[in-house]
Amino acid sequence: MNEGDFFITGLTVFTLACFVGYYVVWRVTPALHSPLMAVTNAVSSVIIVGALIAAGPRQVSLSGLMGFLAVILASVNIFGGFVVTQRMLQMYKKKGARG
Repeated sequence: MNEGDFFITGLTVFTLACFVGYYVVWRVTPALHSPLMAVTNAVSSVIIVGALIAAGPRQVSLSGLMGFLAVILASVNIFGGFVVTQRMLQMYKKKGARG
């Protein structure tokens, strides 16, 4: 398989993953949102491990830059997921227990 075929295959898989992810997330009921966020945070932590491996070599390359970008985006996703989950859990506390 040459480089052009690999790029087209990777782009196709990425595009299909975007569509599937969009439709899966938008069809989740509100009761399942917190468990979904927990799984999303777990998946993002695995993405960070792979991105660190890609960004690790000292020489500057496209894969290193993409790995660095993946580390930043996955970190933002994990942090945002924890913030959203914390806010949702605050909704279920009694009025006097908030603080």
